[in-house]
Amino acid sequence: MRVLIFFLTTAFVFAQRWGYVDTERILEQMPEYKAAQQEIERISQQWQQQLDQMYKRIDEMYQEYRAKEVLMSEEQKRAFQDKIIQAEEEARQFQKEKFGYQGELFKLREEKMKPIQEKIVKAVESFAKEKRINIIVDRSSAVVFLYADPAYDYTDQIIQRLGLQNR
Repeated sequence: MRVLIFFLTTAFVFAQRWGYVDTERILEQMPEYKAAQQEIERISQQWQQQLDQMYKRIDEMYQEYRAKEVLMSEEQKRAFQDKIIQAEEEARQFQKEKFGYQGELFKLREEKMKPIQEKIVKAVESFAKEKRINIIVDRSSAVVFLYADPAYDYTDQIIQRLGLQNR
């Protein structure tokens, strides 16, 4: 019985038509992907500059504190330390809001990339149905290809289907 199940399963797997695409290569051809990447990078750099300025100000505050520490009363020291601690907390909160897990950068990437990914998926799905291909995998994802016959690479066809120039 086990042998029969093995042969039936093997026959089913080999009866499947499959192929692969390289989404990284497809994305490189898409002007909207490049524009989205540039916008994300620009915004990310702006946020990083703001964060750098916050930490620079904290460093300046700390240097000022160190310079004036000997002349301050305990109450003044505590007040100055509290200001520094508050500024550090604000910087950490800003960093978390912008760059943290589920932060604004994460959400921005998701917002900008989702329509592009959906466009690729629709093109792949349409192509697979038209060519009667059962399985198409992404060569650039976590799937490890030790060898892939170029005859089953449909990347160029998807690039054409998306109306992009293959470079």
